[in-house]
Amino acid sequence: MKIIIGQPRLEQRLLQLEAELKQHPDADVLFFPEGYLNQNVEEACRLAAENGTMIVSGHRRLDERPKDRSIIITKAGEIVLEKAKYTPAETIEEQGWVISTLLCDELVLQGFRNENIESVDIIMHSIGVGMFSEEQYSEWVEEARKIALQHQCIVMGTSHADGSYRDSDISIPIAYCITPDGEVVLASRSDTRTRTILLGRGSTDPSSQKSVQNRVNITIVPYG
Repeated sequence: MKIIIGQPRLEQRLLQLEAELKQHPDADVLFFPEGYLNQNVEEACRLAAENGTMIVSGHRRLDERPKDRSIIITKAGEIVLEKAKYTPAETIEEQGWVISTLLCDELVLQGFRNENIESVDIIMHSIGVGMFSEEQYSEWVEEARKIALQHQCIVMGTSHADGSYRDSDISIPIAYCITPDGEVVLASRSDTRTRTILLGRGSTDPSSQKSVQNRVNITIVPYG
C-alpha cells in the first residue's frame, strides 16, 4: 500500500490536495490533517473518484458540537467512515489492511478506544495545527508509540504546515510514523515535505516470533 502523508497549509479550497493527487497518481491513500476539507467534502469525494485514491482527513460541521469529524473517502468517492470527535473508534478495510482514525487531541484525552474492535492494522492520526511546544511534540509522539505497542499496529500522524493553537507564538508542524513494535521510523518537526510511506506484509513464516500484525515492511521517502 502506498500512503502519501501531506502537510498542507490551511486553505479554503482543496488546491493542495488536488496537486498531491496529480503528483502521485499511483497512491492508494492520501492522508491529510484534521479539518483540512472544511466544507468541501463533496469536492473531495469527486477528486477521490477521479484519481482513484482513498482520502483520509477531517472536516468540520460548524453547526454541530463537536464540530470536527474524521472522514475516510474510498477510491470510488464514497464516504465509508465519518466519526465525530471524542466518540469511540471505528474501522474500515482497504486492500486487506484494517484502518482507523484519531483526531488531534483524542490521542491524549481518550486514546484509541472501542471494545468492539478486535484488531487494527493502521491508525491514522489527523492533527489540526502544529504543536505549541517541544514538550507537547515529545508527549504526543510518545503517546502514539504507546498506542502502537498496545494495539500492535502502525500509527501515523500529520498536521497542517501552518496555524497555531489558541494564538500560541509557537507552532511546530508534525508528521510521524511508528511501527507495531514501537519503533519511531518517522518523527518530523518543522519539516513540511510530503512523505511517501510504502507498506507491505513481512514474512509469513509460521516460525517467526512476531505476530502477523507485527510482520510489516515500511519504507519512507524522503526518510530524513
